[in-house]
Amino acid sequence: MSSDDRPGPNPRRELPAEIPSAPEPPPAPPTSEGPAAKPQLTGRQRLRQGLWPPRVTRPQLIVALLLFVLGLGLAIQVRSNNDSGALRGARQEDLVRILDELDDRTQRLEEEKRRLEDQRTGLENSSDQAEEARKQTVERERQLGILAGTVAAQGPGITLTIEDKKGAVEADMLLDAIQELRAAGAEAIQINDVRVVANTYLSDATGGGVRVDGHKVGEPYLFKVIGKPQDLEPALNIPGGVVQTLEKEQATVTVERSEKIVVDALRPAKRPDYARSSSQ
Repeated sequence: MSSDDRPGPNPRRELPAEIPSAPEPPPAPPTSEGPAAKPQLTGRQRLRQGLWPPRVTRPQLIVALLLFVLGLGLAIQVRSNNDSGALRGARQEDLVRILDELDDRTQRLEEEKRRLEDQRTGLENSSDQAEEARKQTVERERQLGILAGTVAAQGPGITLTIEDKKGAVEADMLLDAIQELRAAGAEAIQINDVRVVANTYLSDATGGGVRVDGHKVGEPYLFKVIGKPQDLEPALNIPGGVVQTLEKEQATVTVERSEKIVVDALRPAKRPDYARSSSQ
């Protein structure tokens, strides 16, 4: 062994050079795969989940009910305003005339009520109730005869003349005139030679003209009407009423007041086939 191979008194050992350790990888973000992962929701899906199923509380239910009642009231108010809109375009004098007509109708009803009450009082206080009842029965028979058309009648009223050269006037227009006159207090009506009663009907005739209770009448249509002239004439001339409707059809309408109107077209008295008095 040579001197170079013999170890020295203090042999020195060196550490190996440091090897840098690799950095730890960051934790992987959670993925949508796997049973524990939650799906990502879009904004629309989150909004749908918040709105449905609805969660209605008692205060919300009360507010919804109040809003429904308020909406219903507004709808009724709007409908009522639309129904009265026909008079919005009327002139002030026309509105005053309509109000006067309503007041006259109310007055007629009050007078009829007082008359019936007087009849009842007369029957209760009369010493000879049988004679008083007979007088009232005769008077009532006369009144019913006028309404039924079995007796002639005369009194103040109007004449309504409708000239229809173009043949545009139809049965429903004359029927509107009858209804308007009745509403204004007409007590007896005659069209040409036909008496108008409670069961009168009108229809369009073949070849022109109108049939009243099966009798053909042609122009000029002459209405004889007994009633209060101050009520009958304004009823025909209200805005959008009978006169304006007929004039739109190019018919000529004339209304004249008279202190004496004679309604002499008669109807035969008919006994009802089935109806009987309930007192029998």
